[in-house]
Amino acid sequence: MSAVMVAKKVTRKWEKLPGKNTFCCDGRVMMARQKGVFYLTLFLIVGTCALFFAFECPYLAVNLSPAIPVVAAVLFLFVVAMLLRTSFSDPGVLPRALPEEAAFIEMEIEAANGNVPPGQRPPARIRNVQINNQIVKLKYCYTCKIFRPPRASHCSICDNCVERFDHHCPWVGNCVGKRNYRYFYLFTLSLSLLTIFIFAFDIVHVVMRSVDSGFVNTLKHTPGTYPFSCALVEARFKLLSFLTVLEVVVCFFTLWSVVGLTGFHTYLISLNQTTNEDIKGSWSGKNRVQNPYSHRNIIKNCCEVLCGPTYPSVLDRRGLLLERLSDPAILPATAAPISRNGNPEPQLTKTKVPRSPSEQAPEDTGSGFTPSTEDASSMDKIPSPRQEKPPTPKDPPPLSPGDNTDTALDKGKVH
Repeated sequence: MSAVMVAKKVTRKWEKLPGKNTFCCDGRVMMARQKGVFYLTLFLIVGTCALFFAFECPYLAVNLSPAIPVVAAVLFLFVVAMLLRTSFSDPGVLPRALPEEAAFIEMEIEAANGNVPPGQRPPARIRNVQINNQIVKLKYCYTCKIFRPPRASHCSICDNCVERFDHHCPWVGNCVGKRNYRYFYLFTLSLSLLTIFIFAFDIVHVVMRSVDSGFVNTLKHTPGTYPFSCALVEARFKLLSFLTVLEVVVCFFTLWSVVGLTGFHTYLISLNQTTNEDIKGSWSGKNRVQNPYSHRNIIKNCCEVLCGPTYPSVLDRRGLLLERLSDPAILPATAAPISRNGNPEPQLTKTKVPRSPSEQAPEDTGSGFTPSTEDASSMDKIPSPRQEKPPTPKDPPPLSPGDNTDTALDKGKVH
């Protein structure tokens, strides 16, 4: 019974993947291990929008336009969707080489470098490829045991090689690479619009109330609430004034940082560069090497990054792995085979009955059928190996003349 359970055990590939990623929902969700800043990002977005919907939107919808909360809700849902899509997806992690592949690559490198004299540093493990009439170097990753594709890099936080690596963003809790860069850019762009929208209508709300009752009274009634008892007026004033100021301050600082980040990535997209390439100066160094991936056209570069095809994941996280039994004693040698419907098939076994010494054991015919009478009569005509006559002895070899005389003397004695 235990052997059947071991044979039917299902193991997904994400359970055996190396690296420092965490997986949820049976491998469908992939994130980095450091997720604290991601939770802070989600809390700030949801908390700021909750304050806006609870306190500013009712007044603005009545006195200005009912479309304000609708637009804010659409932007909020889009921001959260892009954040989760960026955080929960595979950024383009490359699988590591198998032991056989790693040994073959090491053998190729040793054959290419030759014998390095002791005390000398071996040459760098680099391969050159040509892209758009320009030589691009492929570096060897000592952790993943592969030559990284162009624009790929190894993330030290996730401990994986990521294709078209841009950067590791702690605010989304994941790497930003080939498969989730467009969602990251849409997240920053929509978050910038949402921040500008909330910050602008916060100011509009304060100005509209200040016209009616003055700025100080506006802070007392912002966020707008129903009157309480006199004992709670002062506490309500302090708390709600603090929430209003907090909302404005969060939007103000978020506005500069997020809008600046969106502008920087817009600049990179127009040049078809990554953050990693821009920091290292890969295409703007002393050699003034041109970017082989740029189309020399802003519209084409933006279309390639934002409107290109969605690449599939090469990890196959939810694929099945066939586990081998490490202990052969777990699976007995006489285990019954399992049929297609899951029931054990019956086995035919031979039983030996003890016999007396005078009885002879029947010969093993190799099959379990009994011959008919006609077959038995035909088989009787065939001589068995025991009834066969022994072969006749061959003629003796000719004797020498001395042997003939001895034979004649012996015959004379007999007569």
